[in-house]
Amino acid sequence: MKIAQIAPLAESVPPKLYGGTERVVSYLTEELVRLGHDVTLFASGDSETSASLLASSRRALRLDAAIRDPLAPVTLMLEQVRRRAHEFDILHFHLEHVHFPLFRPLARKTVTTVHGRLDLAELAPLYREFSDMPLVSISDCQRAPLPFANWVGTVHHGLAAEVCPFNPAFNQSARSGYYAFLGRVSREKGVDRAIEIARRAGVRLRIAAKVDRDDEDYFHSHIVPLLAAPGIEFIGEVNEEQKPAFLGNAAALLFPVGWPEPFGLAMIEAMSCGTPVIAWPHGAVREVVEDGRTGFIVDSIEEAIAALECAPRLNRLAVRQRFEERFSAARMAHDYLSVYRALGRRRAMAAV
Repeated sequence: MKIAQIAPLAESVPPKLYGGTERVVSYLTEELVRLGHDVTLFASGDSETSASLLASSRRALRLDAAIRDPLAPVTLMLEQVRRRAHEFDILHFHLEHVHFPLFRPLARKTVTTVHGRLDLAELAPLYREFSDMPLVSISDCQRAPLPFANWVGTVHHGLAAEVCPFNPAFNQSARSGYYAFLGRVSREKGVDRAIEIARRAGVRLRIAAKVDRDDEDYFHSHIVPLLAAPGIEFIGEVNEEQKPAFLGNAAALLFPVGWPEPFGLAMIEAMSCGTPVIAWPHGAVREVVEDGRTGFIVDSIEEAIAALECAPRLNRLAVRQRFEERFSAARMAHDYLSVYRALGRRRAMAAV
């Protein structure tokens, strides 16, 4: 198949540091190429891919201080995709909804993976209006606020097995080790809750997290004062090379989210290393974590503290095996190919 993958321009593909959507686009693109498909990636110019790269910005917009209007390069990219749309069998968008008006006439040739939250009031009228645009959810629970939307499939994220390799050297009896928090500093991600869990349990917590501009006030006013507690270490963003050691050497990943998490890529990154996950039951958590097998799902600080004792006793090889069975890039790519082919059959039938 001739496939266009259209990525956000905020980060490169894959991102140099934090970036969930762009990371998933990279894993999917590389696997589709490996399977023999002709893939063109529309992304920032500093992206790295084995597909054909069509750059619409010099570098990731978040890293380019010269960019004053980030919508301008995105608009340019959409026009480039529109002009070349006839070259592809499918146009796969990862831009949420910004492309809907321009590509509505080509709706049957498109699919959009919705990567963000959908529980915002202003989204319902938007998705009702554009009910002809085919959508893929990244978890079943993500659909709940918009059950009427044009869902054509759910595809859980996946990643290549070598991205976060299994760490067989982890010492399960090393009580002096650490627990990990990986993600973004914001109210909904629960880094303050992770700190409270670690502080009350008397364990080490290492925090690898990005601070967006919009969250800087929250970080300085609410999180920085908590970092003075014994055993709490804030290390900032980690890159792709640093992440496997960070996750693989942790006793468990703390994922204490307080919002309807659409998926939670950090959970499967940890599981790929063999590291279990301790998570609150919000959003897609129950679709990702198998309680008592790949981690523990908890409802309170007290339950989380108890899980800290149990998590290192889980069989880390079994955690890795469940990752391979459920969350590989190969499985993700085959799921998307099924969606592409189903849309192609619909288009062929409509043309008769």
